[in-house]
Amino acid sequence: MSVSAVAADRSVCAPLPVLGRDVLVPLVTGGEVDYAALDYAASAPALQRVWDDVAAYAPYYGSVHRGAGYLSQLSTDLFENSRRTIGEFLGCRDEDQVVFTRSTTDSLNLLAAVLPQGTRVFVFETEHHASLLPWEQRPDVAVTYLNAPRTPEQAVDTLEKALAAREPYGPALVCVTGASNVTGELWPVRELAAAAHAHGARIVLDAAQLVPHHPVDLGELDVDWVAFSGHKLYAPFGAGVLAGRADWLRDAQPYLAGGGASRKVSRRTDGGVDVEWHTTAARHEAGSPNVIGAYAIASACQALTEAGFDGLVAREQELIARLRAGLADVPEVTVLSLFGEDAARVGVLSFVVEGWNSSHFAAALSAEYGIGVRDGLFCAHPLVRTLLGSEPQDPGECGAPDAAPGEKSLNAIRVSLGVGTPDEHVDRFVRAVKELVTNGARWNYRTEDGRCVPA
Repeated sequence: MSVSAVAADRSVCAPLPVLGRDVLVPLVTGGEVDYAALDYAASAPALQRVWDDVAAYAPYYGSVHRGAGYLSQLSTDLFENSRRTIGEFLGCRDEDQVVFTRSTTDSLNLLAAVLPQGTRVFVFETEHHASLLPWEQRPDVAVTYLNAPRTPEQAVDTLEKALAAREPYGPALVCVTGASNVTGELWPVRELAAAAHAHGARIVLDAAQLVPHHPVDLGELDVDWVAFSGHKLYAPFGAGVLAGRADWLRDAQPYLAGGGASRKVSRRTDGGVDVEWHTTAARHEAGSPNVIGAYAIASACQALTEAGFDGLVAREQELIARLRAGLADVPEVTVLSLFGEDAARVGVLSFVVEGWNSSHFAAALSAEYGIGVRDGLFCAHPLVRTLLGSEPQDPGECGAPDAAPGEKSLNAIRVSLGVGTPDEHVDRFVRAVKELVTNGARWNYRTEDGRCVPA
């Protein structure tokens, strides 16, 4: 179902309970206020349901796969059932594998490690660094970086032309985001997948910013792999997922060598060792697995499914409309966009404010209003440079201001929301933006260790 179709569904949900909703933070101007967490795109707060499920399991925590004891058996069942739950949540096909990793970054580095020799990778410059950088770690893999498109149709056309022109005609992989971590805009994943497959290429979807906001189905999107992180999906504890086709994963050397990945190890007469590796997902899960992290992701998947994704998406679209309408009333605010105002998007939005250093503005939102947002280049340096119209050599760094407050700098402000965001937090944010632009900051700020902080 498309975002616009879901938005038309009026069965809008209430915010889901998340940890930290009632945390009070001090203001430099005096007093306290409940913290408005509007940095979901970095790490979303844990769903209360996830926390409760993990707490209920914690006394039964045990080793996974090889323990004979009751707790080990229970933990193994929980771990493998979590794998199945996540596979169902992602619409995995019967032959697909669900591999547990540490994060989206780890998942894409794993995929980069298993690419067949000579693979050519096609990636837009608009990607997050997690999906932009892993491919060049392989000297036997060629990478083609594609310029930022300005419409979804241009993205498909650019990819088709690049794939058609590739030489030699060998294995190829397209890497694309589902939703931008900078603009929140949705990419034409299904159309890009069709273009990739028409030219004999495979495609991996970076769903880090998509899966917390919108249903993701591998079969429906026709992608070969999907990668995402638990900490974006309301599940802490440092786990991620790479799910999809098994053949390249099965044919490659293990991502890590060690226990769990090996099925049989024996000494040779020449003094070395022979190893028989697993052909299942375990092949790339060496070491003691993060069973709590895996269970937390599965719990989040169940919670979102049971809450009803249609209603969750509809409510998020209402919050986005509320946010954009409020910012549109402030002429000094410029919202960053690749595809234009009418582009479908999730609850992520970046902007700059005329006359303000973005780090200064973000610091004032936190110190004076108790609102947490993100500033910088959001680990998507080429994309933000393009959106800000800067030259590639212009200075800029994730999260660090390059100029004093009030001076021009190469960074932006990002506000992001999700299933736990109350209406009041969006309204408070809009009021704070208007007050700061109209009246200025009420406190003095300085740069300390690369951050703008209250003086």
